[in-house]
Amino acid sequence: MPQAVTLIGAEALSDVAQYAYAATAPANARLVFLAGSCPLDQDGTIVGIGDYAVQAGRATENMVLALTAAGARIQDVISTRVLVASPDQADLVRAWEVVRDALAEHNVPSTLLGVTVLGYTGQLVEIEAVAAVID
Repeated sequence: MPQAVTLIGAEALSDVAQYAYAATAPANARLVFLAGSCPLDQDGTIVGIGDYAVQAGRATENMVLALTAAGARIQDVISTRVLVASPDQADLVRAWEVVRDALAEHNVPSTLLGVTVLGYTGQLVEIEAVAAVID
């Protein structure tokens, strides 16, 4: 399967960011918009209550399952948004490190946000993603 996503750095911007500053996909790519991936097990129970890293790991696993169902791979992700229910930057970083490690060398443009609350009781992390696939 050819890869549709091209990651773009920006030499004029800081190299401190651990992700690309932009990404493109060709006009013939099929875009896949994922719902927010939550840290739910198969029966709908939140996993890792109180643990940002565990919840980020499960949300990432669920994101990969949704990508697979749509005929995509993690290398097809063009951008992510990681939502973390915490005002503490260290909690955001804990969640982000798990997501970043799951993306490995595919360092897509990402946004990390601290939010007040997420949709499920006990939920601390949610990951939104868009992918681009050439069939």
